[in-house]
Amino acid sequence: MRTAILALGALIGCRDATADSKPVATTPVIAPAQTAAPSADGVDFIADAKLLYRVAACADGALPDLAHGDDKATAKLEKVVEHHCKLVMQQMAKFRTTYFDKGRAWFDSVVPKDVPKTVVYPFGGGDLISALVAFPEATEITTISLELAGDPRRLATLTPSKVEQSLGGLRVEIGGLISVGSNTSENLSNGQRNDLPTQVSSFLLALVAGGYEPVSMRYFTLDDSGDIHYLDQAAIEAIDKEAAAHRPKSLKKDWQSPNFSHAFANVEIQYRKIGDSEIRVHRHIGWNLGDKYLAEHPQVVRHLEQKGSVTMLTKGASYLLWRGDFSMIRAYMLEHLAWMLSDSTGIPPRLAKKSNMVQTTYGNYTGAFLEGAQDNKNDESFIDLWASQKHRRLDFRFGYVDKDKQAHLVVTRPR
Repeated sequence: MRTAILALGALIGCRDATADSKPVATTPVIAPAQTAAPSADGVDFIADAKLLYRVAACADGALPDLAHGDDKATAKLEKVVEHHCKLVMQQMAKFRTTYFDKGRAWFDSVVPKDVPKTVVYPFGGGDLISALVAFPEATEITTISLELAGDPRRLATLTPSKVEQSLGGLRVEIGGLISVGSNTSENLSNGQRNDLPTQVSSFLLALVAGGYEPVSMRYFTLDDSGDIHYLDQAAIEAIDKEAAAHRPKSLKKDWQSPNFSHAFANVEIQYRKIGDSEIRVHRHIGWNLGDKYLAEHPQVVRHLEQKGSVTMLTKGASYLLWRGDFSMIRAYMLEHLAWMLSDSTGIPPRLAKKSNMVQTTYGNYTGAFLEGAQDNKNDESFIDLWASQKHRRLDFRFGYVDKDKQAHLVVTRPR
């Protein structure tokens, strides 16, 4: 997701994470999570996930064991977490009211009951929460974006001051996400340098917002056929060792390099509704979806193709699907979407029509939000699409607005 929205005004003054910060190994005041046990399905970091779920994502419940023989440090950390969660939950309450409560009727009336429960969200960043809003019945959600998931192991090693600094940075980095479900490229890039895993924290915050809880968290790679391979302890240690010798690179040249290894690029979080037994799956895949990268690294497309026809979501995607150098991911989407919800950064009407797609508009659209995407054939095709249809009401923003700050969405489906 990309947008020019400012981060939350109430949170923007919080201290940002230091770009070159590193884990502090001395005098941890959070009792370290139990060592993750390797299995045939790789290392399960559920203990770290639950720690982040409570501290970073502000789930209900008592804080983990913070005593560790240092009552002063424990008291400080409790105040840090309390302050963080007060700010986050103030914004989350507004988000829930807008999207989970008031917006529910709109989604229920627009999204067909029989859409596939497998959801693919290209350019999704840390935005699991929007997928949960739009498709609460989904059993498998895949987000793909430049952002790597992040290393979950550090929270247990940080001093209270470092926790405070990292949580402050996290609030800025996810600020737009928990106000309007979008974020800036700068925030997403900076999140790769936080001592806390910004993407994983965003996913866990989405679970809190939707009333879910994590039950497992594993990291994986994709083989040449697109199959998933979960990382065991030996594989993680080998990748970590390589990263220590050679600084890991981001998937986009002008983005911050991650301060963790690529072992933590792709994550699978299994979760369930609190009080329910049904296990659902969210996977985030850190991947560059541009044609040049996909031509050299096609595994993600092969992985997605295995899912067959799917429900899709795209919003706040910097109009990348309008461009010629994102033709491969666009072709996959047009071949496999059973039903798709997007703002104007989705499939342009002139291209959707060529693939025998039907598009239905909601809200108002008079031109692209970003100036660089205005006044071209794709923008004109969207303007013409809205002008050709009756007005359908949309009372909330979900992704980009248009150039006149009007909310809009479009449904794309096969004819």
